[in-house]
Amino acid sequence: MSLKTIYQNFVRPDIADMAPYTPIVPFDVLSKRLGIASENIIKLDANENPYGPSRRVYQALANETYYHIYPDPDSTSLRHALSQYTDIDANHIVVGHGADELIDLIIRLFIAPGDAVINCPPTFGMYRFDTELNGGSTINIERKADFSLDLDSIVALTHNASNPKIIFITSPNNPDGGTLDDACLRRLLELPLIVVLDEAYIEFAGRSRADWVLAYENLIVLRTFSKWAGLAGLRVGYGIFPQWILSHLLKIKQPYNVNLAGATAALASLSDVDYLRENVQKIVEERGRLYQALQEFDFLEPYPSEANFILSRVIERNAAELKAALAERGILIRYFDTPHLRDHVRISVGTPSQTSALLKTLSTL
Repeated sequence: MSLKTIYQNFVRPDIADMAPYTPIVPFDVLSKRLGIASENIIKLDANENPYGPSRRVYQALANETYYHIYPDPDSTSLRHALSQYTDIDANHIVVGHGADELIDLIIRLFIAPGDAVINCPPTFGMYRFDTELNGGSTINIERKADFSLDLDSIVALTHNASNPKIIFITSPNNPDGGTLDDACLRRLLELPLIVVLDEAYIEFAGRSRADWVLAYENLIVLRTFSKWAGLAGLRVGYGIFPQWILSHLLKIKQPYNVNLAGATAALASLSDVDYLRENVQKIVEERGRLYQALQEFDFLEPYPSEANFILSRVIERNAAELKAALAERGILIRYFDTPHLRDHVRISVGTPSQTSALLKTLSTL
């Protein structure tokens, strides 16, 4: 047996067999691959904010003078600013290096090897990824044809021998943009589960359930600056936690998990909320225009969405080929090669000019 084989056997068997998470290909790589200058590419594949950050972010980053000093491990200033933004006491808030870090920490906190997490695909892929990374098992309860939760199956599962500990629910859900109603959430909270409600896109939908955390000891709400504030590249997210969970979570959080640039940008964003909300409203209005326009194509069947993207079923055409044809013309959309979504594409809402270019190109295909 070679030394390489011996060393390869050191890898955890579950990691060796684990399917990797597939992220979006970097922008510069796509530009080179397509042979199209980056400024000529319309990027509608990752639910990013086309308007970018507040102008105050750039100034705050330029004015910051302590990049050589470790950041505040408690993100004190940012948590207090978030308290004002959410109307939730700062003692319930934990800031993370993106909401992705908090997903990982929550799973680490509750899931021992062999424990189970309920996942409701199609949905955000990091729930499955982080569960398997931490040695847990994922129980998939597939969504219904209209992408609503199969609540009866979830309830039934909690009464059998599998004993799941956590359920992750995204509202609005990615990739379809549908929301979870109050009655359904209350039913989930009655179950013997930690309910993690991921509100990454909530600013585009309306009312948050962050204040529900004060009433339910088994509810966690996650939020992010990536979408509404245009800070996807700086990775800042936060969670609203019951006190008993937060006290344990802080034991396992890396001390300097939020870098100074991210915290500075998030604080600057919270000082310019009115401007950012205007951009959110532009995206919501453009979402309505895009939804109506997509209905005019006989090969597309768009779903109503309360997020910053629209999922469409592709009819009597190959969805992967449609994505590829648009990419050749410098327009990037998302295709998921999974059973439930094989005949679907997801289109992020861009600026009016980007929408017009997309629609014009679709009319030629």
